[in-house]
Parts: sequence; C-alpha cells; structure tokens
Amino acid sequence: MQCGVFKMAAGEYSRPPSLNFSGPGPLGNGQPSNSGYSMPTSNGGPTGATGGVQGSARRPNPQSGPGGGENAGVAAGTPPTVQNSIQQASVQSAAARGASGATASNVSAATVPGTHSSLSSAPPAAAVLVYREPVYNWQATKSTVKERFAFLFNNEVLSDVHFLVGKGMGVQRIPAHRFVLAVGSAVFDAMFNGGMATTSTEIELPDVEPAAFLALLKFLYSDEVQIGPETVMTTLYTAKKYAVPALEAHCVEFLKKNLRADNAFMLLTQARLFDEPQLASLCLENIDKNTGDALAAEGFTDIDLDTLVAVLERDTLGVREVRLFVAAVRWAEAEAHRQQLQPTPENKRRVLGKALALIRFPLMTIEEFAAGPAQSSILTDREVVSLFLHFTVNPKPRVEFIDRPRCCLRGKECSITRFGQVESRWGYSGTSDRIRFSVNRRIFVVGFGLYGSIHGPTDYQVNIQIIHTDSNTVLGQNDTGFSCDGTSNTFRVMFKEPVEILPNVNYTACATLKGPDSHYGTKGMRKVTHESSSTGTKTCFTFCYAAGNNNGTSVEDGQIPEVIFYT
Repeated sequence: MQCGVFKMAAGEYSRPPSLNFSGPGPLGNGQPSNSGYSMPTSNGGPTGATGGVQGSARRPNPQSGPGGGENAGVAAGTPPTVQNSIQQASVQSAAARGASGATASNVSAATVPGTHSSLSSAPPAAAVLVYREPVYNWQATKSTVKERFAFLFNNEVLSDVHFLVGKGMGVQRIPAHRFVLAVGSAVFDAMFNGGMATTSTEIELPDVEPAAFLALLKFLYSDEVQIGPETVMTTLYTAKKYAVPALEAHCVEFLKKNLRADNAFMLLTQARLFDEPQLASLCLENIDKNTGDALAAEGFTDIDLDTLVAVLERDTLGVREVRLFVAAVRWAEAEAHRQQLQPTPENKRRVLGKALALIRFPLMTIEEFAAGPAQSSILTDREVVSLFLHFTVNPKPRVEFIDRPRCCLRGKECSITRFGQVESRWGYSGTSDRIRFSVNRRIFVVGFGLYGSIHGPTDYQVNIQIIHTDSNTVLGQNDTGFSCDGTSNTFRVMFKEPVEILPNVNYTACATLKGPDSHYGTKGMRKVTHESSSTGTKTCFTFCYAAGNNNGTSVEDGQIPEVIFYT
C-alpha cells in the first residue's frame, strides 16, 4: 500500500539529480544492524545456569516453530554454560502459553535438519527452540525518552511493520514501529489507523529512495536531521509525501544555504516541481543578480520549458538580450535531443514554443541582431524584416516581440515629478525638449515620464537621451514610441538599460517627440526631493535651464515632467 499527500507534476516519480554543492557530503547516517541482539556488558549478563533461566523466564518471548536437535546452537554471545537452561526455559514457556501464540521479534525459531517441522508433532521433551539473545534491559541504559526512541530507529526490537523501500536490486527492508510513525505523520496515521488502514506487516514503497526514507525515520524517531547534497531532494520529496513539514523546512533551509549561480536553474526546476515558492523566489533572485553565470552553468540546458518561460518573462534579468538568445538556442538544441529530434532551426523553434516570443529582440542593437538572430534561421523572414525596419525607420512599425526594457536593479522603482500643474498645447517641430539636472547621490535612471496628446488617444515616436553635459557624451538613449489615451497623465518611456548618474555631476535629459500637440507642465520646481518610505534616504534633484535650442522647456514649464530611477 502506498500512501502519500504529495502529487507529482506529471508521471511517475524519478529521482532528482544530485546537487553540486561544496558543502557537507552525502547522507551519513549509518544503518544500524537489523538484529540488534548483542547483550550489552552493562547489563551484567548471566554467569551461570540459574541466571540464564531467570533471565529467560522474565522475557522468554519464544516463536512457535520446530524443535532442535543435538547440534542446535544459540545466538552468538550466549554463554555455553547456560545453553541448556535457556532451551529448557523456552520449551517450558511455550508449553505453558501454547506454542502457536508465542511470537516476538527478539526470538528466532530454527528448523534443525533431522527433526520434525512442527513443535506440536514432537514430544515436548524433545522440542528445543534456538534462542536468539535479546538486548535485555536496554531501556535502563537510556536516560531519556528521546534516547529510547532513537534506539528503536531502524531496529528490529519491538518493530511491528517493515517497509520494502526502492526498486529492483536497490530494495531495502527497513523495520519500523507503527506508533512512532503515526505520532510523527498524519499520512502514516491514516495508513495504520484510518478507515482504510492496512493490516499488512510489509509495505512496498517503490517510489521512495532508501536513504531518503531512512532520513525521514531518523527525524521521526529522534528529531535529528541527516541530509546532504545527494539526498536533499529525495528527502524533500519524502517529507512532502508523508506530510512532515518540519523536515521539509530543514531541506529547504539546506538548499537556501547552498544556492549558487551554477545550481540556481536546477534548484528552480525542483522548487517548482515540489511547490516551494519561497525557494523558487530565491532562485529567481539569484538568477537576476548572476544571470550570465547562471546561463553558462551546465544545469541550465536541463531545465523544462515552463521554467525557461518563467525566467524569460522577468523584467529584472541582468544580461544583454543577445546573450539570452544564445542561451535559449543552446537550450533548444539540448531539448531537441531529449525529444529525439534533429537540431534543425525548425525544430529549435518548435521546442522553444512560447519562449521564443519572450526574447526581446527590439532591445538588441542592430549589429547584435544582424550578427546573430537574423542569421539563425529560427526567426521567419517576415519577423527578420519587421525587426530590421524597427531598428532603422521612423515611424517604427509594430513588432511581435516585447520592447519593454529589462532592469536588473534591486529595490523599489522611484520617480519624482517636477511640475505642480498641467496645462494644454505644447507643440513639436523636430526640436528636442531639454532640461539639465544633478543629484546628491548615485542613482540609476531607467526612463522618463512624458505628457501625451490633448486630442485623444494617439501614438508618438520619441527619442530619449541622457547626455553628460560637460563632455556632451550620450550615456543612454532609446529610439522608441509610446501610446497615450488623451488624458493629462504622464506616460512611461524607458531606456534599454539603466543609466548611472553620479552625485553632483551635470546631466541633460532630452526627449525628441513626433506627434500632435500635447499637455505640458507649469509651476516647475528647481529642487525636488524623494524620501524612501522604508529607509528614509533622501534623493535630491536640482534642475537648471538647458541653454540652446530646447523647444521652450525650462525649469518653470515644458516637457519631461518625471524622472524614473532606482537608488
């Protein structure tokens, strides 16, 4: 009987890959002997015939079975001087209680060659049981409940159920105690005590790894956690299967501590499979911070399509788009082999599926696009032509791919507004609106907020730039467009990559719009301060008039009302 509460995503459970950690080694819990019958010296074992008889009479627990002959021996460790006494006491006890009802785990009956196969078919005087010496009075050597239960872990003593764990040649027979398991797991409780409880004393668990099951039992018997890189994923699966959240938490904590760029993708796949959102979130954050290293890791090509899609959807990846394309092609080659397909461009596009549309080709430079994606044959001719037109002409045609920039910056997006009021009719004739600014601390500008049309919903073509004022160097730009709805709201226009702004340095914000008359701002402020609600940090902008042809924009009124940034 198999009981469990964890539902696999699809198909039969397969063992997760071992993790490439530099931490502790594999599961190190030794597997105690299943016999556990050697007599501890602290018990002061019997020294004579009388002592042997007394010890056996207190706890004989014989199994019903055939008698022995002259050559019948006893378990190792039983003094030869008490052999006959133990045998005699066992026979007497069996005769008194009825041989058929006397069974226990610490007594072994053996059929000795040349004797009858049933105790009842032989005269009582001739029936001799081979007695395997129990660990007598082991309870007295354990001072706490925890020690006593820990002693029973993977031990035949008092066991009332066995699990056949694993498959094929790797199956292990593991003893356990129903009471202990039911106390530690609702699934085991239902298995042994529920309405459809099993009465079997042997339960097969082919979908569980023996090492992981032993780690689970170790935790249930002693609260000890024994996991390592090679067992953590199978232990996590087993803990979920048998509803032991405390062990789940230990597994997840182990994974968090060992999370690195070179295993982030593999762990992300497992976190999604095992429904561990917190671990998945940490993996994604690590990939954001170390995107290049994570993509270069060997495990990247082993992820499933849904995990690839989840990553490509993110706006916070810290890598140029052309590298994402190269990594996606590498993954597609591996996936084609997994599906037993030839790695042709057509098959690569087929296995990429919806992931291809998440690569933001418009964010590439025309040189990057021409040297890579345009020649890959993965894109259709129509897609290649539309993207080249997007790079080279104005107004830009719409493309099927996302043109929203990615921003790899941590923290919360911030913005400041430099106008106190909005008015109507600001015209455009090809001249740029410009305003100079400086900041008191280092920030990264990711875009501007711009005013839109006063004539209803309209599309604008726009080029935005940030220029280092003293050297006249363009630090960041984007030739793009935006749609407005005719309201006096501002509309976001973003740079392809964040632009670093150093403290107390003069920069010029520039926006060149092509479109109908728009709203504009008035009652402008020379100084605008943004205070972080979480840290209290203040970012102070100072705006100045940009000399020259600026389409009329100034500190007091004009365009470029908002600066969008990260600290």
